[in-house]
Amino acid sequence: MNRGWDLVRSIRRSFSTALNKMEQCERYSYNPTLRWNPHVEEYFIKAYGAEHFSRISKALTRPSCYSCIRVNTLKTTSDAAIEKLVAILAESGFGNTTDCTSTNGSNDTAEVDVREENGTFSKESDVYHLSERKHREPIYKCQIPGLEYIVFVRGSGPHTIEYGDAPGKPLKEVIVSRKCAEAVLRGAQVFVPGVLACSAHVEKGDTVAVSVAVEQSSLESGWGVGFTRGTVLQGLQTDPHYVERNGLYIGQGMTMMSRAGIFRALEGTAIEMTNRVYSLPSFHDVLEGEIFLQNLPSIVAAHALDPHRGERVLDMCAAPGGKTTAIAILMKDEGEVVAVDRSHNKVLDIEKLAAEMGLKCITTYRLDALKAVCKRNQSADNATEYCSKGKSDITFASSNTLKLSAKDAECFTMEESDAGLTCEGDIANKKANQRSYVSKADIRKNARRLRNGPGRNHCMGGRVENSKGFPPNSFDRVLLDAPCSALGLRPRLFAAEETVESLRNHGKYQRRMFDQAVQLVRPGGVIVYSTCTINPGENEALVRYALDTYKFLSLAPQHPRIGGPGLIGQCELYDGLVEEWLRPGEETLVQRFDPSSPLDTIGFFIAKFNVGQKDT
Repeated sequence: MNRGWDLVRSIRRSFSTALNKMEQCERYSYNPTLRWNPHVEEYFIKAYGAEHFSRISKALTRPSCYSCIRVNTLKTTSDAAIEKLVAILAESGFGNTTDCTSTNGSNDTAEVDVREENGTFSKESDVYHLSERKHREPIYKCQIPGLEYIVFVRGSGPHTIEYGDAPGKPLKEVIVSRKCAEAVLRGAQVFVPGVLACSAHVEKGDTVAVSVAVEQSSLESGWGVGFTRGTVLQGLQTDPHYVERNGLYIGQGMTMMSRAGIFRALEGTAIEMTNRVYSLPSFHDVLEGEIFLQNLPSIVAAHALDPHRGERVLDMCAAPGGKTTAIAILMKDEGEVVAVDRSHNKVLDIEKLAAEMGLKCITTYRLDALKAVCKRNQSADNATEYCSKGKSDITFASSNTLKLSAKDAECFTMEESDAGLTCEGDIANKKANQRSYVSKADIRKNARRLRNGPGRNHCMGGRVENSKGFPPNSFDRVLLDAPCSALGLRPRLFAAEETVESLRNHGKYQRRMFDQAVQLVRPGGVIVYSTCTINPGENEALVRYALDTYKFLSLAPQHPRIGGPGLIGQCELYDGLVEEWLRPGEETLVQRFDPSSPLDTIGFFIAKFNVGQKDT
């Protein structure tokens, strides 16, 4: 009888141990679920179907299984870049990883290869593959005609990580912010600002498990993590987000500072990741000026614009400058690429990237894309002087903040009849030579500047030129990579903050920008519109608006074509409004990149318009 009870107890202990191990495996894993606003989820299910949208949501939580690198062909070649990258990755020990598994639900190795068939989809696979299957080396060249300057670097994952947890011996853990975790999944290290909480008694050199705190809903403060930065983790269920962090462990790392140092420092590397769920190489500061890390659809968008040497091209929302520099290289640095952004510091970043790549044809301005078309009848109070140092070197400055010497530049007044000179500096102040009124606020500001020294904006190389806009029909081609909801970016661990109303507002904002683009491009020119979102309201609905509003616009074929077709039909939203999309025959003229497809890219959309003779 006692032997029978002993057997029962032994079976119970074995079952309990197995169950505990199963629970630990589920906890210390990476298996996130992307949360959506219920109305947004309903809208996307109507657009894609429940099964397809489920695959998209899963794919968005994981990074692409490869890195896409654009080679600066004005400085080097793809073969030379590959040779250097192989040596760099071999030195770092990265090349000894296994292939990444596909995010589309299959167990096949994800291929990054393309086979073009007369610009149409393959009937067998319904996708393009980015090279032949014989390519198994970690770094290889793109095989699409015209895109041979693109280099792919394979990643690996998902990996199962043994965190070394044991009963009664809690792990040393670190919780990082959601944005930090998304960067780590793409190959970054954990930097100080991204650390939210840490176990007690963590010293420099300790091995820690890294998990992520995703925003939670709160009646008081909306979305947030709900705890104070610097919180001590005890390894108990009372820890912040203990249950919510199940399946949100992104790897192991070695601390580069003690716990006290992490929360005392303002910057620096807090944790060097040694064991990652997804392993992708970091290309920070690698071959600067020779290569640029860029998503494949972004490169395709620059190609779709098809810029030629000697043309004048506008990149309306240019930061951080990836597409701007891609366009300049396609033009062989001949012509003019005007890059604008409303952020001063982002314009500086574009200038820095152009300088690193040795590109001379890029002109940058600080300008809101919603005000890109200059107004010819502005009051003298808001006018600006602009001074000509040469035909291609125009400097802009506010008339009440900067006085220019006649020795430095020839200042002149821009009359409305001087349309040939462009009104980028706007109408000049007719009383520019008169003494300007200086307010007490300006006096105090100048005093602080003298006392504290020049800031970033006023240091040598830290100033950007302001523009009041450009005259209509002044560009051959316009790229509008519009600010959007960014619901196609990967990896993404949080999406619940977007509502149907906010998505609708994105669409309204983009239509206003598109209206500006239509005015700026000349008849016979080209507009390319692109976004990094899966939202049809910012993609197909914008195309419908453009074609219905401007009868002189027509969709144009794109080369190369590696994305899928657009969505046709319409969709009724929860509040009764009907959203019109593409009509039959138009879907094959746009490119929609699906993050759940074997192509394994971010979610992206590209539409190309030919501009006919405009109405007078």
